[in-house]
Amino acid sequence: MSAVKILVIPGSLRTGSLNARLAAAAIDEFVRADVDVTRLSLADYPLPIYDADLEATSGVPKPAVDLKRMLGAHRGVLLVSPEYNSAPPPLLKNAIDWVSRVKDPHETQGQVFRERAFALASASEGRLGGTRCLAALRLILSGCRATVIPNQLALSFADQAYDETDRLKHPADIEALRGLVRQLIDFAQQMK
Repeated sequence: MSAVKILVIPGSLRTGSLNARLAAAAIDEFVRADVDVTRLSLADYPLPIYDADLEATSGVPKPAVDLKRMLGAHRGVLLVSPEYNSAPPPLLKNAIDWVSRVKDPHETQGQVFRERAFALASASEGRLGGTRCLAALRLILSGCRATVIPNQLALSFADQAYDETDRLKHPADIEALRGLVRQLIDFAQQMK
């Protein structure tokens, strides 16, 4: 198995989420590439809405510290996010905001973002496939000074993209996902 570890985070908790299905398809590709891959659910890291006053009075919540450490245990991170009003959902944005506030001893704030490679994917029933969300996520992560790989996947008409075994059925979608997976692995292997 490859030394690189990849973390896959679906940005949706909804039952039957097209993005959770895309995350599962990506995990299959990472397994085929012989990579150590972990899927994380943001439901396991419940966080209040980010509030600087709350942080000042109570500190960073333990789930944010745990989430930051989970990111820190991986060299590559794939965020698979739905698009809500042309942006990532509050669940994912809030998690990023809180994690950016965690600072362990002997590191700078936000260091976890600068030391791993991020990839972005989105699935949507529409023809744009969540491209506006991907642009917003890329901007958010660049504000954290993260390395975001050039490849991204916007899966259009995702409600029709899967076969009866929940695998992508269109060759162009399969190849786009494989390209994203390969590029994330390559970038993650180069991270220190």
